[in-house]
Amino acid sequence: MASKILIIGACGQIGTELTMALREKVGRNNVIASDIREGNEELMASGPFEIADATSFEQIKELVEKYGVDEIYLMAAMLSATAEKHPMKGWALNMESLFHVLNLAKDKKVSKVFWPSSIAVFGPTTPKQNTPQTTVMEPSTVYGISKQAGERWCEYYFNKYGVDVRSIRYPGLISYKTLPGGGTTDYAIEIYHEALKNHKYTSFLKKDAELPMMFMDDAIRATISLMEAPAKSVKIRSSYNLSALSFTPHTLAESIKAHIPEFEIDYAPDFRQEIADSWPSSIDDSRAREDWGWKPEFDLRKMTSAMLEGIKDVHHV
Repeated sequence: MASKILIIGACGQIGTELTMALREKVGRNNVIASDIREGNEELMASGPFEIADATSFEQIKELVEKYGVDEIYLMAAMLSATAEKHPMKGWALNMESLFHVLNLAKDKKVSKVFWPSSIAVFGPTTPKQNTPQTTVMEPSTVYGISKQAGERWCEYYFNKYGVDVRSIRYPGLISYKTLPGGGTTDYAIEIYHEALKNHKYTSFLKKDAELPMMFMDDAIRATISLMEAPAKSVKIRSSYNLSALSFTPHTLAESIKAHIPEFEIDYAPDFRQEIADSWPSSIDDSRAREDWGWKPEFDLRKMTSAMLEGIKDVHHV
């Protein structure tokens, strides 16, 4: 019997691609997508979909019972830049949805949970270069505070109730399939669209703002491989550091110029620069590599080629 998987927040940037990847892997009817709104055509046509509010325990529990769900991937969240504008809403969505899922697992309604954390758990006092797995965490954004609190609760539920919860601290994620969703690292998606459309881009981060990033294909692969790892290999139950590449808006622009020589970039940093300043420049993910064999496949050159090709195919730019 294939286990039944519920993805909450399936229409978001990660959720969309994760749903498609899991449906391909375990069969379309074994992956139930849910979100507060409908997703793109491809997602909607690819298997079962339910409208559900991640902050409603009853609605989530109902879906678990209706489909006999065994695993939950909780991808619903309010991202960094958006949550700064709506702090209480961001906190409520990010925390309530996590408690609902952890409590379902505690009550043995589901056997395994994936919950994404983020580099936003780190703050201005965290070592910036090669940020260690265990280090000072004093996040200064609502999103980061909710993710840090979430990590502590995940570990608590594992230690106290034996809940099999697994997590990754995602860096900035870059994809051509869905449009940016209100994150501070989203300049690295916008820039490709603008390069193809207008041959110029104004970055909302400074020229030298270096941040850890990852191509979406790598992030999806990491997520599924962590969930498939034997429980005894998953030694960290707060959240794993994960890394692939780090770059600045300037180095990204240079990699685009190799394909579009006339591309130009200028800089007009806004409030998101302050968020970026509080985050690491590079991440030490040696524990993920040791414990469950993580290894990225995309470097900057390979990612830029994939992004430009992908945007042409999907968005017909």
